[in-house]
Amino acid sequence: MYQALALAFTYPREGLLEELREALAGLPEGPAKRALARFVAEVEKLPLSQWEELYTATLDMNPKLVPYIGYVVWGESYRRGDFMAALKREMNRLGVDLGGELPDHLVPVLRYLARTEEPLPELVEIYEPAVARLKKDLAVFDRTSPYRHLLEALLLTAPKHERRKA
Repeated sequence: MYQALALAFTYPREGLLEELREALAGLPEGPAKRALARFVAEVEKLPLSQWEELYTATLDMNPKLVPYIGYVVWGESYRRGDFMAALKREMNRLGVDLGGELPDHLVPVLRYLARTEEPLPELVEIYEPAVARLKKDLAVFDRTSPYRHLLEALLLTAPKHERRKA
């Protein structure tokens, strides 16, 4: 699921829709798959140029919807810097391709989550609040955006803290 979501958050290009359909077909049934399917159903109605514009307006040009989860939680701070350094070390260890992005961007974060069995505790701690905030901000910016479905899928697949028995 994380690999499919990472793919969905990449910049639209020729062939991406087919890749998303393929990824979707291989996923187990459930609420997250249905949310991703709703996203695919909405963007497949758009010409590529319109999907590109939507992506840019939603995730590149809107200062309230930056897809950098560390930034969403901490802004430009030392804490974010420490988090990104630790995350980058883990990503390098697992061979995660950053794709030219900072380590706290959703695409490399999702690629990392797809490869690790034990995500960094700091990531687990901030993932859900960051995504929930992005979802809330998107609802203010554009209630009908197909990206609302992706953010819902992210919340449905949020890594959970391991609960220890006392």
